[in-house]
Amino acid sequence: MRYIVDGSIKIARRSHYDVVVIGAGIAGLYTALNLSHDLLCCIFAKETIDISNSWLAQGGIAAATSPDDDPELHFRDTIIAGAGLCDEEAVHVLVDEGPSDIKRLVAMHVPFDLNESGDLDRTREGGHHMNRIVHAGGDATGRETVKTLARIASDRENIEMRDNTFLVDILTDENYAVSGILTQALDGTYEIVSTRALIIATGGCGSVYETSTNPSIATADGLAAAARAGAELTNMEFIQFHPTGLWSPTRDQRAFLISESVRGEGGLLKNGKGERFMVGQHELAELAPRDIVARAITAEMRRTGEDHMYIDITAKSEDELCHRFPTIFTECLKRGINIAKDYIPVCPVHHYLMGGIKTDLNSRTSVPGLYACGEAACTGVHGANRLASNSMLECLVFGRRAARDINRRYNSAEQAEAQLLKLPVRPAAKLDYAETRKYMQHLMSTYAFVVRNENGLIYAIGEMKKIQERLESCFDSSIEYAELVNLATVSLDILTAALNRRESVGAHYREDC
Repeated sequence: MRYIVDGSIKIARRSHYDVVVIGAGIAGLYTALNLSHDLLCCIFAKETIDISNSWLAQGGIAAATSPDDDPELHFRDTIIAGAGLCDEEAVHVLVDEGPSDIKRLVAMHVPFDLNESGDLDRTREGGHHMNRIVHAGGDATGRETVKTLARIASDRENIEMRDNTFLVDILTDENYAVSGILTQALDGTYEIVSTRALIIATGGCGSVYETSTNPSIATADGLAAAARAGAELTNMEFIQFHPTGLWSPTRDQRAFLISESVRGEGGLLKNGKGERFMVGQHELAELAPRDIVARAITAEMRRTGEDHMYIDITAKSEDELCHRFPTIFTECLKRGINIAKDYIPVCPVHHYLMGGIKTDLNSRTSVPGLYACGEAACTGVHGANRLASNSMLECLVFGRRAARDINRRYNSAEQAEAQLLKLPVRPAAKLDYAETRKYMQHLMSTYAFVVRNENGLIYAIGEMKKIQERLESCFDSSIEYAELVNLATVSLDILTAALNRRESVGAHYREDC
């Protein structure tokens, strides 16, 4: 299906910008801030800037910024975590250019935490052999960075920010190049926004699964829209399941994340009997790459019959934990867990998409004029398993590169208005959206989770195709309908890619291979 909409919709408004950014997280904001001041840019947020993966990011940003660290060491850790499937050229770009972007954030007054000597405080997370994770607000790096970048963007005369706007589809011209986008406001009205340069920075696909660390708005809208416009999606089987989502007796849609930094600061993984189980499984034990820890926790839960494991950080004092992990400490306390005295119940949850819209080193996709940055993009730096805290660095480095490429290629010259093709009218949708979404999430959480096998994937693909066919045979102008189409599209891509890769590598584990 080329477009979600049918011929029954009415266009209520038209507008024009030199550059359009979809997504107001770190990738979208930093890209916009690196654009030439001569280019009129609009940043569209699906809801508001405080509802994004970036805002929720706790751990920090990885970069070789200390005198005893080196980009080559960061390169090696990234390559090892990626299980041999990283694009080495892209990783070199990431680790070599990343430190300068950290310096720029410091100059922008992002409030990074400092040590007693006044230098950047650095911690370590899974897969890193050096303390190179810089952080802000203890465990609120994403929030503090987004707040700073958004404040600067709001002061730029060439940047407009619009909230509560849903990306429906990407429009292309007769040469299959970007000509604009179709959006929908909360009141249901449609708008055609003309532009020749479009940046997808919409984050990931957390709502594909029953439980995710992503906000509920992560319904894969940018990924699906790009695919409908002809962009290539790649490495979709590589889903990172964070080993330590905070377990809850009620299965919450959004899991609270217990940052890897907790283990970096000495937290130990234990089972219900208080026994450690990571020793001997990897040289870094609790700080092994995330895919290894997630599978180890899953295996231990199977072995013991428990539905969660624990993190023990009780060796630290309450004062230390309040200072270093204020967000985590407060949230756990709300749930009756004092992490200075009690073990933290955890289990693997969906966290991050390593695949996405395929891009080159300048964030260009296979569709002329279409760029992708952040989690929505697949730059090749993560391979089969993302190294902890490389995600925000990727947003910075490749967002800046996208802006630089756009500055070279585009100017404020007049362009033709984008047009939506004349489309047939489809029958009205008659589906129970809540039940349909719930069933789709059940399929993905059962057959495309930490451990997968051929029979389960084949069954899930068959069921997902039936859902997709029902959705595409009808139409409803609600955003809820459009989100379901997007979720079905991306779920099918994940399942198909997982079936086709008949090997266990990184985050993709096939128990039958």
